[in-house]
Amino acid sequence: MTASLARRLVSRAGLWRRAVRSRPLHVLNPFNGETVAHIAEASDAAVAETVTRAREVQKGWRKAPLEERVAVLNNFSELLQTECDLLARTLTSQTGKPISQARAEVMATRQRIGYYVQHASEVLCTREAIPEAANKSVAEQVRYEPLGVVANVSAWNYPFFTSANVFAAALVTGSAVIFKPSEYAAVTGEQITQLMVEAGLPSPHLMALCQGGPSTGQALVQQKLDGVFFTGSNKVGQAIAQAAAPRLTRIQLELGGKDPAYVRHDADPTQAATSLADGAFYNSGQSCCSVERIYVHRDIAAPFIERFVEVVNAFKIGDPTDESTYIGPITRPQHLAFLESQVQDALSKGAEIKLQRELPANCFYKDAKGSLSSGYFPPTVLTGVNHSMGVMKDESFGPVIGIQVVDSDEEALQLLDDTTYGLTAGVYTRDQAAAIRILEELEVGTGYWNCCDRVVARVPWSGRRSSGVGSTLGIEGLRSFVLPKAFHLVRAKP
Repeated sequence: MTASLARRLVSRAGLWRRAVRSRPLHVLNPFNGETVAHIAEASDAAVAETVTRAREVQKGWRKAPLEERVAVLNNFSELLQTECDLLARTLTSQTGKPISQARAEVMATRQRIGYYVQHASEVLCTREAIPEAANKSVAEQVRYEPLGVVANVSAWNYPFFTSANVFAAALVTGSAVIFKPSEYAAVTGEQITQLMVEAGLPSPHLMALCQGGPSTGQALVQQKLDGVFFTGSNKVGQAIAQAAAPRLTRIQLELGGKDPAYVRHDADPTQAATSLADGAFYNSGQSCCSVERIYVHRDIAAPFIERFVEVVNAFKIGDPTDESTYIGPITRPQHLAFLESQVQDALSKGAEIKLQRELPANCFYKDAKGSLSSGYFPPTVLTGVNHSMGVMKDESFGPVIGIQVVDSDEEALQLLDDTTYGLTAGVYTRDQAAAIRILEELEVGTGYWNCCDRVVARVPWSGRRSSGVGSTLGIEGLRSFVLPKAFHLVRAKP
């Protein structure tokens, strides 16, 4: 490259912003309250025009050789590695994600892209139901075609993961993408689209950027689309489903959860506590599959809780640009009040604070009015909890965890399943058969044995119940981006 990505962002983003200029969008740093960027929010007319242009160029893209599409994605993956430091620093400035975790997300995105490009041919190749060689007069085939034009409405908590899960699969199978990043990670959204053009995408309209907040998202899902892929809240997911229903637009919704873990009597309490503390507090608990409630058998509850508190107490809280920081600020400052309400509700119903960390001085800043402010919520561990408390029923999405003691597998299973969600669940035990037996009883898309908060490209990522519909990742996820077409081929009689 002849110029740094930073300089390209200035020159090219200006063109895009003039093309869609409407309402201003301010991206703020949750660590210090400073403005990161001013982004123009796409008008409804600009959204409609973007979809029209994408449909025009997709006709040629779907006919491009698979090798050409794969090459673009491979180039994009290489650029992620080349520009990793800048991409991670930008992500941290918008979301407060600790820099080491931001860098890990950028680099791990390459694994997902690599899986898609490696396996795209498997979902695109023609399947012979009756090969011509078996019947000289009749052949039956299934051919697979790209969806067309899809909306990729991604989330702020993992903006590289949640967007690449969709756009990489869509582009490699021949679709065009209308990319609406979260307004809390808008600059990262621009960087992703910039890099895709840099990677050799023949037209920027194949990966078209629509910046904005809820109104932009509403305008987008009202368009004539061939698919809407969304990661976010259950409330917004239901609104998208309702908007897509009149046109019967295909949807994939990943809507979070209240993911549980059960530590059986035979588990190693030290290993389980170390793993689950990370699963609950990584990214300040702002992961779709963060551990949000823990059940531990009474026989090992005391050593488990003791070790859990030790681990959480050792996590470094502070400046997210510091390589050693583990706990950063909450991305959306308005969410702090909700987390505090969950803690107070639990305390009013008999829960006990086993640990609530004190925030260091560098977690505070003076806001525009000169008042002391903070985007941090102190990591909090609650015991003595039960299912009358919101912290054990409602998605927290923050550094708060409740630990409930149980007396049997049967009691644990009842509590694990007492939820409207169904994203993941984990069981810690030395007995694999026991873990699988419990996990098979749960309505979840992913089951974990002696691990948690783990997502890989090789297997599907899906939710049950209120955690969503459809899949990304794995062969199943890749198939979400193609449509089968049956061919009945009968030779004319001589």
